[in-house]
Amino acid sequence: MGLLVEGVWQDKWYDTRKTGGAFLRQESRFRDRVTADGSSGFKAEAGRYHLYVSLACPWAHRTLVFRALKQLDAVIGVTAVAPLMLEEGWVFAEPEPLYGKQRLHEIYTLADPHYTGRVTVPVLWDKQRRTIVNNESAEIIRMLNREFDEFAGPAPDYYPADLAGEIDALNARIYDTVNNGVYKAGFATEQEKYETAVRALFATLDELEIRLGRGRYLCGDRITEADWRLFTTLVRFDAVYHGHFKCNVRRIVDYPNLWAYLRDLYQLPRVAATVDLDQIKRHYYGSHRTINPTGIVPLGPALVLMAPHGRG
Repeated sequence: MGLLVEGVWQDKWYDTRKTGGAFLRQESRFRDRVTADGSSGFKAEAGRYHLYVSLACPWAHRTLVFRALKQLDAVIGVTAVAPLMLEEGWVFAEPEPLYGKQRLHEIYTLADPHYTGRVTVPVLWDKQRRTIVNNESAEIIRMLNREFDEFAGPAPDYYPADLAGEIDALNARIYDTVNNGVYKAGFATEQEKYETAVRALFATLDELEIRLGRGRYLCGDRITEADWRLFTTLVRFDAVYHGHFKCNVRRIVDYPNLWAYLRDLYQLPRVAATVDLDQIKRHYYGSHRTINPTGIVPLGPALVLMAPHGRG
């Protein structure tokens, strides 16, 4: 994974010795916002912003889903890093198109030559001011959901005011125990920390299975931001988290409602094109050498995501 210290790259993995074997995720550092009226200093404009993403990363995948759903492909450019993340962190298979950089950490030091911290995706880049606006996926998708409406295609508001409280509560629980929970299990280095994370993960999945037996989506009959934040973890679960991260109590295909719900979301227009299971498996199994030293990528599982879901 590596990190920058005062703008200098260092190849250092997460240190769990200080946390008793628990994985703790670093807070995102760039937290400015794009606004429709430009009051933030970053005005929503066509062609001004660029996304740096990984097709393998669930956090970056959120932004790709919202860019697709809002039909912003011609408004916001995108560059994906290569699937493997090794001693130089995220790198580009070919020099990226804006500045010819080969490594994502060089984009970070363009924005801040003295940056200290992890180099993560997604990155929302402002070509006009030559800086990172934001690298927190939860905030980027809120911007894509609403601030670019002048340029967006027909699409619902995925964070409607009347459901905001319910969405926020779902997001908080799902982030802690599912989105980040799989990482807390997979990167734990003590048995107790691993077991605590896995129990919390499956307790939430069991609750979501019941909830989705009562409604098509997490908030009833309306699809919201909460669904898409859950989707990017669910679509990776059986392929990588179940085996690679030892989250193997059950698979998503073992949950009738969750499995049908996942297929329902996947089959909505423009969503399937954002999913690359080959890159997902190559990244996780090939990059995390502390977990999978051989780097061998499994052939399975065979996920039939286009099978009828019956949730209409």
